[in-house]
Amino acid sequence: MSLERGLSNRHVQLISIGGAIGTGLFLASGKSIELAGPSILLVYLIVGGFIFLIMRGLGELLLSNLNCHSFVDLAHEYLGRRTAFITGWTYWFCWISVAMSDLTAIGIYMRYWFPNLPQWIPAFIVLIALMLLNLTSVKLFGEIEFWLALIKIIAIVALIGVGLYMIITQHETEVGKASLTNLYKHGGFFPKGFTGFILAFQLAVFSFTGVELVGLTAGETKDPEKVIPKAINNIPIRILLFYIGSLAVIMSIQPWNTIDPTKSPFVTVFSTIGIVGAASIINFVVLSSALSACNSAIFSTSRMLYGLAANDNAPKPFAKLTKRKNPSLSLYFSTMVVGITVVLNYIMPEGVFSLISGISTVCFLFIWAIILICHIKYIKSNKERGSFRMPFAPFSNYLSLAFLALIIVILAILPDMRFSLIISPLWFLGLFIMYEMKYKNT
Repeated sequence: MSLERGLSNRHVQLISIGGAIGTGLFLASGKSIELAGPSILLVYLIVGGFIFLIMRGLGELLLSNLNCHSFVDLAHEYLGRRTAFITGWTYWFCWISVAMSDLTAIGIYMRYWFPNLPQWIPAFIVLIALMLLNLTSVKLFGEIEFWLALIKIIAIVALIGVGLYMIITQHETEVGKASLTNLYKHGGFFPKGFTGFILAFQLAVFSFTGVELVGLTAGETKDPEKVIPKAINNIPIRILLFYIGSLAVIMSIQPWNTIDPTKSPFVTVFSTIGIVGAASIINFVVLSSALSACNSAIFSTSRMLYGLAANDNAPKPFAKLTKRKNPSLSLYFSTMVVGITVVLNYIMPEGVFSLISGISTVCFLFIWAIILICHIKYIKSNKERGSFRMPFAPFSNYLSLAFLALIIVILAILPDMRFSLIISPLWFLGLFIMYEMKYKNT
């Protein structure tokens, strides 16, 4: 028995958008605006360009061998079993950390309506609800994810539409007139200088974590040769519209230096424009966005654990499927690990988001580097390549790897992220030891 191929083209398109638009944009963008000011737009453009290159490389790899259900299979093929073992467990942990950060964001968003509500309560309720949802068929998961992703897409398009109207009419807000001049009037386009511009890259990278989810859905996608290239080629449009477009409108309506970095800038802006109930509507939207991203994360962790078990890199029971072709035991275990965030939100509600986002970024950088290295190996071993190619390879591979190394340096500089960078190697060391113990006789 194998996983059900129940995801259609529209499911994959919206899941890939849902993976790319989540807590990093709706919540963490406030902190990135504080670090870089309006130059954050250029940061997102640069990061988005590298993400697109990495995704093109992933797409080319997946389409070169449709028997590979994810890039972990590709890591096994091109880099060996040990690397596949470490990559698989790291990607599982990546999505565990994404689910944790999204659950934390849900608790923060709920406090907009209920200021005295402890963050851990909504996190716990949502975690159980999403686990039950993921026990159903993959088609139902895709359908619900489709509608959750659609809500945030409509909201961002509406935000940009309303914002453009306000800018054109120079609408008066509590903090002044809405105008494109706000992008350079308050200290210039680079108000925090080159240092602030560089430091903002880490949070921008975190905003894109999960974009490679389309690579994980390959095993449950109908007609992957058509669906995967379409999903990947639409990434530049999404970056321009959802990230750069929305943040440009936000900073034009409200000067960057008046945006609270601890709150969602989307909610903050609609709180200042005077439309009754608008802030609550946007808060509902960003809440549904976090739900969508968390739903995708829990789905991913169960599929990753299933894949690890199927390849003998995890205990065999995790490879068992229900009558609905669902890896239920993998889902239960992953949900239990994600549940640690409920405890963290109870113990340290103020610092948990920074800690988790830092660890998540480090792990995703490793995954993206593995994709690029696999693609280099693929190019060297295949003179005949398909029509869907990574542009300018292998030069673009090496340039992208250098960019990922730069992000590691930035993490070391940022005090909030330094601890996450220091403890992350312990995870990789632990996996290396686990592998050696498991396969020491083979």
